[in-house]
Amino acid sequence: MGQLVSVLKETPVNHGTVRFETNRSFTGMGHERYTAGDTIIGNRPPDEIAKILLGTGQVTSVHVYAQTVTCQLASGSTSDGLKELIEGLYTHYKPGVEVPSPESFG
Repeated sequence: MGQLVSVLKETPVNHGTVRFETNRSFTGMGHERYTAGDTIIGNRPPDEIAKILLGTGQVTSVHVYAQTVTCQLASGSTSDGLKELIEGLYTHYKPGVEVPSPESFG
């Protein structure tokens, strides 16, 4: 099933910005910044978070520092559904996906 990520959505500090606090660190002490249109070639947790969030079209930039994910929303966009995307980052078996049997590893 994967480890679930707990996420709290913080009240925006600035108009168009939303911050999420999670129960795990994605970057350690490093800062990671991503902007819409960037080519993200890595597959580390902050890279995956950025790919998912930027891929929605709702977000123009993502900043990940430790357990905090901050997003700049696209003009006219809301943060609807973003929290759930972060929560599902490590959920491998989702509705509609068949769980492999031990025999299939064979």
